[in-house]
Amino acid sequence: MDHRFDAIIIGTGQAGPSLAARLSDAGMKVAIVESGKFGGTCVNVGCTPTKTLVASAYAIHTARRGSTYGFDAGDVLVDMRRVKARKDAVVAKATKGVEKWMRELKNVTVFVGHGRFAGERKVQVNGDVLEGERIFIDVGGRPLVPKMPGIENVPYLTNETVMELDTVPEHLAVIGGSYIGLEFAQAFRRFGAEVTVVEMGPRLVAREDEDVSAAIREILEGEGIAVRVDAKCISLERDADGISTGLECHEGAPREPASHILLAVGRAPNTSDLGLDKAGIATDARGYIQVDEALRTTNPGVWALGDCNGKGAFTHTAYNDYEIVADNLLANAGRKHTDRIPVYALFMDPPLGRVGMNAAEIRAAKIPALVGKIPMTGVPRAVEKGEAQGFMKVYVEKESLRILGAAILGTGGDESVHSLIDAIYSRIPCTEFQRHVRIHPTVSELLPTAMERLQPL
Repeated sequence: MDHRFDAIIIGTGQAGPSLAARLSDAGMKVAIVESGKFGGTCVNVGCTPTKTLVASAYAIHTARRGSTYGFDAGDVLVDMRRVKARKDAVVAKATKGVEKWMRELKNVTVFVGHGRFAGERKVQVNGDVLEGERIFIDVGGRPLVPKMPGIENVPYLTNETVMELDTVPEHLAVIGGSYIGLEFAQAFRRFGAEVTVVEMGPRLVAREDEDVSAAIREILEGEGIAVRVDAKCISLERDADGISTGLECHEGAPREPASHILLAVGRAPNTSDLGLDKAGIATDARGYIQVDEALRTTNPGVWALGDCNGKGAFTHTAYNDYEIVADNLLANAGRKHTDRIPVYALFMDPPLGRVGMNAAEIRAAKIPALVGKIPMTGVPRAVEKGEAQGFMKVYVEKESLRILGAAILGTGGDESVHSLIDAIYSRIPCTEFQRHVRIHPTVSELLPTAMERLQPL
């Protein structure tokens, strides 16, 4: 077998398969290397399974609230085995679909095994050494397991292993009060578990504005989730009833009992066993591959895409990495990852949709700005759905009135936020945005109304 290729792609996450297809269509001879399940983090242990679980939890929660809508579903019994089986079926279909796609591409050879660099343009997979003019790394990340006292003595779950549970925990302690942890906290509370969220910082999702953090906490506590913040020193130990978490907090008991511990404190890149040094590829202190604006590594013939480059950590940014690299290679487009505007969501219920800058970033940039805010109780669509928690707010530059960013915490917030993306990229003033007619009743139609309420930031 000829092991010389125009391109070698290591990993089949969100960027790799699409890149393989695009390069194949361009007539390149491509090798794709996968060490585990096809589809990467998103399909196997990320977006696809977690949002499937969140959907089950939402349906369960809605059934319990039947009286709000004029019906009574009686006792809602959760069968975690069936919940897990539904999740597994959705994941299996997606994973098999990606593998089938890769194996059927023309000009593409699939290698199953762990790929490691054997030189600047060489990758070893099992006993094969592949040579490529261009090499693309799309190896994703894994759950970060922090060093904390007692962690080696207790069983714990990560955001991956927690989805293998086929029974509902009696009491789930979630270590980490950010996006991943909060999605699982709410879902398992709705499945029937007692849940405590432990966060080292002074508030949940510290990346967000303080009013967003406060509203999220209020929503979660309203569903019976206990929240412990300012946990400066966290330790784990076994006790008579299972596991307990030691906390040094300004408020609350010094220990929190639990039957299960979920570590949700971040992710780490899968770069430690790639032989990057043999290819002259540099990483930062956390293991992320260093790249330039076009996602090229310190080896000019190698690019890094997706979670392993530390430039996005989302499925949609990984896909955008593929678009940037492919367009630059095939059309000399001059695209850069620094051109994209941040946009993401927290998929709790109600979801948080975020785009552009937040208040802290605007202040740090010293941009004179205004903010308009409206509660979801003022959004007819939210009231009609019986889901009027949260609010929306929009930031605009004071002088030009261009839209700088927004947060929509409320029903449909993860979808409604998209109506602002093109406006921010185009730098149009909010006065222009307000002239565009929108459908009633929707959540998006109230964004212009929020802009009518601008106040100094």
